[in-house]
Amino acid sequence: MSVLVLVLAVSAACCLGLGFVLQQNAAQRAPLGDFLSPRLLLDLVRVPRWLAGMGLMVAGMVLGALALGGGELTLVEPLLATNLLFALALSRAQTRQPLGRQGWAGLVLLAGGVTAFIVAGEPRGGSTVTDPVRHWLLIGAMLGAALLLTVCAGRSRLTWGPTLLALSAGLVYGVQDALTRVSGRHLSEGGLADTLTGWQPYAVVVLGITGLVLVQSAFETAPLRRSLPALTAAQPLAGIACGVGFLGDRLRTDTGALAWEAGGLAAVVTGIVLLGLHPAMPQGTRESRHTRDLQRR
Repeated sequence: MSVLVLVLAVSAACCLGLGFVLQQNAAQRAPLGDFLSPRLLLDLVRVPRWLAGMGLMVAGMVLGALALGGGELTLVEPLLATNLLFALALSRAQTRQPLGRQGWAGLVLLAGGVTAFIVAGEPRGGSTVTDPVRHWLLIGAMLGAALLLTVCAGRSRLTWGPTLLALSAGLVYGVQDALTRVSGRHLSEGGLADTLTGWQPYAVVVLGITGLVLVQSAFETAPLRRSLPALTAAQPLAGIACGVGFLGDRLRTDTGALAWEAGGLAAVVTGIVLLGLHPAMPQGTRESRHTRDLQRR
């Protein structure tokens, strides 16, 4: 594993985690009528805190793209999942909540799970799968599931909606990371002209904007603890599936390695849930408002 890729991926996770907290602080005050609408971004762009969060998010995406350019998707994605550690650190500074047993357990499970998956799987590159059917089946399955989750979220936006939107955004971002990796390969092998003639760079932009609207809508309607864990868990799982499915990434497949890889991913998801539900994560000012709305119904 390249030290540079490790530093880039963890730095990206840091920027993303801090950026998510700042974005949610601002988005929770946006008009509820902007739910799942591009108007939400137009309203938020006038909020300095949200712009600071977006700046950090963009920096994180750039660092993540650089990491993907030098490392396999199956290596970078688990490292990006550690963004929740940095989000919790900033939230703790805001709420002054102690880490406690739940926080330490989540931290150990997340960090240990990422380590176990990487050490056991030994992610390495291979030749890209050339079967277009396999490409489109995987991408279609991910984006189809994201669309279904978004539709369901629109019908239950004050209950399960934020979590479903975050899951949807995680799937979208996982596919975006895979296509970013493909674009990076085209750039290194054929130059800028070859890259711009492909559809992947444009899909990366469209998926990025789509994911942004989904995430901000989730942040707008619920506290961070109901959205960020789902987002953080879904993105690496989707990215790893794409990496193995059509980018040619290879993992060890002997019985012992597979057991450690599965255990590592399970620990990562469990750690994400524990950290996401930690009392340090801000409740948000709208939770009581949503409760009152539900009671009226």
